[in-house]
Amino acid sequence: MTYNAKSTKTDDLSAISSLNDTPRGERLHIGIFGKRNAGKSSLLNAITGQAAAVVSQIKGTTTDPVFKAMELLPIGPVVLIDTPGIDDYGELGDLRIERTKNILRKTNVALLVVDILEGLADEDTELIKTFEETGVKYLVVYNKSDLAKSAPSEGFCVSAETGENIYALKEKIAQISGTEAETRRLVADLLSPGDVVVLVVPIDSAAPKGRLILPQQQAIRDILEAGAAALVAQPAGLAGTLKKLNAPPKLVITDSQVFEQVSKETPRDVRLTSFSILMARYKGAFEQAVRGVKALDSIKDGDKILISEGCTHRKQCDDIGTVKMPKWIEKHTGAKPVYEFSAGGGFPQDLSGFKMIIHCGGCMLNNREMDYRHRAAGEANVPITNYGVAISYMQGILERCTAPIYELAGTKNHGH
Repeated sequence: MTYNAKSTKTDDLSAISSLNDTPRGERLHIGIFGKRNAGKSSLLNAITGQAAAVVSQIKGTTTDPVFKAMELLPIGPVVLIDTPGIDDYGELGDLRIERTKNILRKTNVALLVVDILEGLADEDTELIKTFEETGVKYLVVYNKSDLAKSAPSEGFCVSAETGENIYALKEKIAQISGTEAETRRLVADLLSPGDVVVLVVPIDSAAPKGRLILPQQQAIRDILEAGAAALVAQPAGLAGTLKKLNAPPKLVITDSQVFEQVSKETPRDVRLTSFSILMARYKGAFEQAVRGVKALDSIKDGDKILISEGCTHRKQCDDIGTVKMPKWIEKHTGAKPVYEFSAGGGFPQDLSGFKMIIHCGGCMLNNREMDYRHRAAGEANVPITNYGVAISYMQGILERCTAPIYELAGTKNHGH
């Protein structure tokens, strides 16, 4: 097995904490941008009502993005992101600006903070252009209105110092972010009230102590919201669980790592899929993942494969991304590729050297970030697939495991 020692940088999102446990991947991300000393950190503190970011008159106080999770009515759970100034300079300044631009990949709504006494600068105008080119909803916020004699004709005026118009700003953010009902479902739209779903959840060294991983939690919640029943079993208990049921379950959802065993023990007339495959659909990347997986059949010695995860976690000796996936790839292809790994917020900007990308389900990333990654792969003409799709393909059961989704859509499985 050949490993490329290069490891892509990650964003440290560990600082996000909240009494509300809404996953950050499900929160609206609000990025706060602007020049140094425009009052970005002060605005973050004013919106949150907390001293969440360090405030100073010294330019460049914010050197790294600051993430703050909160409930912002009437929107609900959000993540506010304070960023370094876009007019920073020097080698470190360039790196900070680059990190600021990377935040745009996950930003749903951008607040461009402008010092009302200075007005729009060239850097601000350039950033507005970037917002429009990348489709980011944005609002120009003129700060320090308490010091101004007159207000600009456009934009939104506030004072982070006095709190003037801060509540109105929150309402404006809600207005431009959109309040349409969420239509994406993980699994509920595959079910009917009264259905029984069996979830296969390994409890091993890779499982977080005392809890289930996020896609498993989300699946259980979605099943219950559909009026269906969720039965949870470990792989060793699956066969016994199925025998005890008076009727076959509507669906079996498994961790992709135990696909082979679960496929053998689940009767052919029972629908089967995985948490990861459901996440591919939930994140809007299902068809691209099914198309992209075929690139595995043309992998040769020395080809570069990017294996990317959306979260950062302590690697185990049998880690799926860095250990199991390379073994499955080499068994399927008979080749010795070169692997590069990325985790968390890190994702290579230049994808041109990769033969393919295999991504996790992306449960810790919001849809905008996942959209960016899939769009970037498409623009670079690099096939991208998903852990569950790749594993089921290499084990010869992709058609079976994607059938429930195609049946819902009323289409044939054209991935094969």
